[in-house]
Amino acid sequence: MVIEEKELKIMPKKIATKLLGKQATIPVSPDKAVLERVPNPHTDTLYVARFAAPEFTSLCPVTGQPDFAHLVIDYVPNKWLLESKSLKLFLASFRNHGAFHEDCTVAIGKQIAKLLQPRFIRIGGYWYPRGGIPIDVFWQSGTLPKDVWLPDQGVAAYRGRG
Repeated sequence: MVIEEKELKIMPKKIATKLLGKQATIPVSPDKAVLERVPNPHTDTLYVARFAAPEFTSLCPVTGQPDFAHLVIDYVPNKWLLESKSLKLFLASFRNHGAFHEDCTVAIGKQIAKLLQPRFIRIGGYWYPRGGIPIDVFWQSGTLPKDVWLPDQGVAAYRGRG
């Protein structure tokens, strides 16, 4: 397939973000973090964008002990794309944040959905065991458009040593 030069959509050189291309530090908490979006150059095309964060950490709100998860975020963009540097900093801001697994997973999904207003979004939070019990949390919003390929999130159920 040959793409004519006039068919190419070039992103503007200057995108209005506060973080992209600048030095930034990890926010002290999720409520201080700034998630950013950029224009989707392919609003006429249905596709899935995926972010995986295999080393997500937060704190148990009761014990203060660290909790670890593998997060997978899938969405079908509408007008906006999630800017990845702001996502990285947002997720890192949970390192010193005390919240239960369900709260972290759902709050992240809702925050991204509010910002992007995607056609569809889902988040899977695959939490490592605490007290011998892994907790997996799933949240989605919207309906997956017809004929959009949404692959399995690819995270195996926790099996321990069995």
